Order: sequence, then structure tokens, then C-alpha cells
Amino acid sequence: GRLFGTPALGILESPWEGGTTGDLLARAITDVDLGGNFFAALIGGQLRRLRPDWVTIVAGSRSGAEGGSWAPDVELLGYVFHPGGAASGKTGIPFLPNEVLHWAPIPDPGFQFRGMSWLTPVLNEVMADGAATRHKKAFFENGATVNMVVSLDPAISPENFEKWVSLFEQGHKGAENAYKTLFLGGGADVKPVGADMKQLDFAAVQGHGETRVCAAARVPPIIVGLSEGLESATYSNYGQARRAFSDGTMRPLWRSFAGAASSVVRVPSNSRLWYDDRDVPFLQEDLR
Repeated sequence: GRLFGTPALGILESPWEGGTTGDLLARAITDVDLGGNFFAALIGGQLRRLRPDWVTIVAGSRSGAEGGSWAPDVELLGYVFHPGGAASGKTGIPFLPNEVLHWAPIPDPGFQFRGMSWLTPVLNEVMADGAATRHKKAFFENGATVNMVVSLDPAISPENFEKWVSLFEQGHKGAENAYKTLFLGGGADVKPVGADMKQLDFAAVQGHGETRVCAAARVPPIIVGLSEGLESATYSNYGQARRAFSDGTMRPLWRSFAGAASSVVRVPSNSRLWYDDRDVPFLQEDLR
């Protein structure tokens, strides 16, 4: 459709003193990625970011129907900002729906008006990737050796055995203590077991986890520069990935942000707030 601007867009072009549209979008995507929601209140002709975990969404039903936020006639009544959080005991500051830019591109299945971080479904993958990185670091810090199995003198009593195992685990259990050189007393026998990084195909193991995280973020690995994406990288593949990222991720995000920003912008009749991507270099190849 035909794109045009009006003075009403000034709140998005200069959201606060010294701020730009890019600054607004950067703060918005950071809050959405980490918390699922971005809130900005319209105060004194400027947008003021509200810390997401200090904001309470208020909804209500005129008929008092059961079902919480999923009641058939539930309505969004507004927002309450609690400085320091709801448990701080400080008086909350209320805002009407048309006074807050609330962006939540991924709906939370547990509450109708709330968003969800894309990290929520892949937290285990993120933690596993962090553990793999620590594991790799520990491998090189502790001599780059494989795991060990220790057998003790059969004559050792159960009580002494348990004490010995407890002391041993304190010094060697966990990723931070992995691969350390063992110093044992008489009667103990050490045998190397397990596999080194080549046998584990460590790059592939960690690479698969990175790919799953990228899938949740809707960013092709080749765009980020991850190993699994670069292994199959060609100009053709990169171009296809760029198109998929633009059409499947960025344009839906821009579209949903424009819809959310409509609450604080006066949109002329027979029009809707939209984004202009004609000057985005990443998309220049798509222009005709």
C-alpha cells in the first residue's frame, strides 16, 4: 500500500530525549527476548520504558465469569507499575491501555494478555550449551585427559570407603573439576575410561544444541555464523537463509510491533501503522 507519514509518528521517531526509532526497537527486542514483554508508558509526550517484571497486567470480566484471563468477556483494563516490584510494598502507578505500548509477539499460553520469551521452551538447551562450553574449558584447563575409574583395596571397610568417596568427589566431581590429575595412596588402581573430544564428536554434539536454540529464535545458523550453518554455506544458501529470516522472523516482528505501537499513536482513519523497510540494506536485494 501507499506509505505516508504524519506528525503523530514523532513519538516513535524520537521516543525520548536523544532517542531514535532504532533505540526504541533495541530496548523492545531485548525485553521481549528475555521476558516476553516490552512496556513503554506515554508520559509527558515521551515513551518511558517500564521494567517488565515490575508491571502487573490488569484484566477483568463485566459478568464475573469464571476462567480468569480466558473468560469469554474478559477485557484488558490497564497496567500497574510497581517500583521495585509488586512485593516491594510501594504504591503502584496505574496506566490505561491507551497509555502503554505493550509488545508481546509470542503469546503466553497461560495468560491471554501476556507474552512469553522464546527462550522458555529451550532453557534446557541453553543450559546444556553452557555446560558443554564449561566442559570444553575444563578439559583443556585440567590437562586434556579423559575420565578415570579408581578401584580400591578390597579389604577397605564400608565406612572408610564412603569417607574416601566423599573426599574424592569434593575434589573431582563436576565440570569444574573434570580431568584433574589424580594422586592416590597405596592400594588404589586408576584406569582411564570414556572418550576424548574427537571420539565424542564434540563439535557435532554442541553444534546440534546451537542449531536448536537458533530454531527457537527463528534465526538461521548461517546468519549467526555458527559452525553447522557455515559447513553448508554458499552464496545461494546464504541468500535463501536471509530471505527466510527476513520473511519469517523480522517482518512478522515489525508488523506486530507496529500493531502494538498503534495504542500510543493517532492513526488516521482508513489507515494503519506500518513499517518502512525500503532503506534496510539487508533487504536491498529483494527490491525491484
